[in-house]
Amino acid sequence: MKFKMVHENYNVADLERSIAFYEEALGLHEIRRNEKENFTIVFMGNEESDFALELTWLKDHPGQYDLGECEFHLAFRVDDFEAAHKHHEEMGCICFENPSMGIYFIQDPDGYWLEIVPTRK
Repeated sequence: MKFKMVHENYNVADLERSIAFYEEALGLHEIRRNEKENFTIVFMGNEESDFALELTWLKDHPGQYDLGECEFHLAFRVDDFEAAHKHHEEMGCICFENPSMGIYFIQDPDGYWLEIVPTRK
């Protein structure tokens, strides 16, 4: 039996703001959308992988989500680490850096952390 990871879900308070962030910060674009009366789900992805990020907006949710201690994250590998770091620095979304490990994290509008890892040879 084989399992393939296909998507990760993040619930978001402002769907359009989140879509814009993921487009600018990580070059993701909307793959598909599922709109219902009480919620909208948007799958974001790119040509680098068939893995998708599922952004879920719940119509009746009161606002920001409580992410606890935020001890989870999604990681992205990038071929030009320095350029990515500069771009994220200009966006003001870097929330943690670990130079000894050669990685850093950015934070999306809802507080989710995203690890940025260089391509290592």
